[in-house]
Amino acid sequence: MAAELAADFRKGAAERDARRRLPHPELERLSASGLLAVTVPAEFGGADVRADTLAEIFRLLASADASLAQIPQSHFVYVNVLRGQGTDEQREFLFGEVLAGKRFGNAQSEAGTRHVQDIRTRLARLPDGSHVLHGVKHYSTGALFAHWIPVLARTEDDTLHVAYVPSDAPGLWVVDDWEGMGQRTTASGTVRLESVHVPADRVVPHHLTFRGPQLHGAVVQLVHAAIDAGIAAGALAEAAEFVRTKSRPWFESVGEGHETAAEDPLLIQRFGELAIRVRAADALLAAAAGAVDAARADLTDDTAAEASIAVAAAKVTAAQAAVDLGSALFEVAGTRSALDSLGLHRHWRDARTHTLHDPGRWKVQHIGRYVLNGTRPPRHGLLLRTQLRRAPIQRTPARRTLTNIPDRRALCPSRSTGSCPPTATAVMWSAVVTAPRPPRPGGTGRRRWPT
Repeated sequence: MAAELAADFRKGAAERDARRRLPHPELERLSASGLLAVTVPAEFGGADVRADTLAEIFRLLASADASLAQIPQSHFVYVNVLRGQGTDEQREFLFGEVLAGKRFGNAQSEAGTRHVQDIRTRLARLPDGSHVLHGVKHYSTGALFAHWIPVLARTEDDTLHVAYVPSDAPGLWVVDDWEGMGQRTTASGTVRLESVHVPADRVVPHHLTFRGPQLHGAVVQLVHAAIDAGIAAGALAEAAEFVRTKSRPWFESVGEGHETAAEDPLLIQRFGELAIRVRAADALLAAAAGAVDAARADLTDDTAAEASIAVAAAKVTAAQAAVDLGSALFEVAGTRSALDSLGLHRHWRDARTHTLHDPGRWKVQHIGRYVLNGTRPPRHGLLLRTQLRRAPIQRTPARRTLTNIPDRRALCPSRSTGSCPPTATAVMWSAVVTAPRPPRPGGTGRRRWPT
């Protein structure tokens, strides 16, 4: 099924990237296929597939369209969070939503804080046991297309929880302001949370995930590695097709009796080298998935560490292969391949953008420590590394101020430099978020707000 969908998605990938046409129909097909429910545990009606199957699904999708593959990545992350820390009642309901074709998005990362793990969104408990969310999230891949948006936040005791919030909840806004040079159609924009009410049974204590041996981070990174491996494979396939059908042979190669570019021995040599890079990434991806599956069957500190190291090796290799293959495509295909209208640059742009999620150099460092000194990798899920000290939390005020809003004097003549009454604030924010922004190449400028 994944291979069949990938073949169809590949046909429109360049056009979607060029026009920044968001893949709503493609995501509906993906949901209808059942692939987004493959990791739901069997006791709740899911297929509960192995890690190697999950990795291959993402590799195939990314080989066709790296943006489309990236969108459901967080969906699987938060299915996994439920699997580990959700109550039976929470899992029964939310897994049922996934089995019905509903998608999870993501409101996790924040910008402008001390570092990527400095999460300042607050989940405040109310007297009746429910909660209220305040904060702003960035790089929220999948949120614009989601039915449910899991939000990573801190409670009063500073521990991390995940709140599963319906995408149409009052006070939740999803802003399509993603302007990345690559993965253009992921809509990885902003999520704003203003006094969003969350029932008690929609909150999961994610901090408990990291108090013992776990595979959360390994599975997250395995999917990222699969996306990178898919980008590399897609770039190689498109380069080979271009050379076979469009590239002209170099005149010196013709002089030596080679009539087509595909017969050029130097190009043949280069394709062999590039194919080895792709095969190496694929092999390490498969080995990493196998290590995750083995650890899942017998989870200990040692098996979890081995799985994390195997995944780190796969991620470093696949990331470099993706970037290098995206660039080498032009080297082997020739001048014509650089035409903007062909969209072949999307492979490198997607690779360069996606591989910025986290630095490979730290993965190499942990691999070295493990091999040389037997030091296990830290027990965290990338964004939740407890060893780092955080900056003091700066609580987000419940009422927005109107700094830098041009027409605040008209709406709040008596409070032109401060905060407005709630009604005026809502009107003002509506004006701000619906105002057109400067156009960007292929941009739609679309933003979604609750009705």
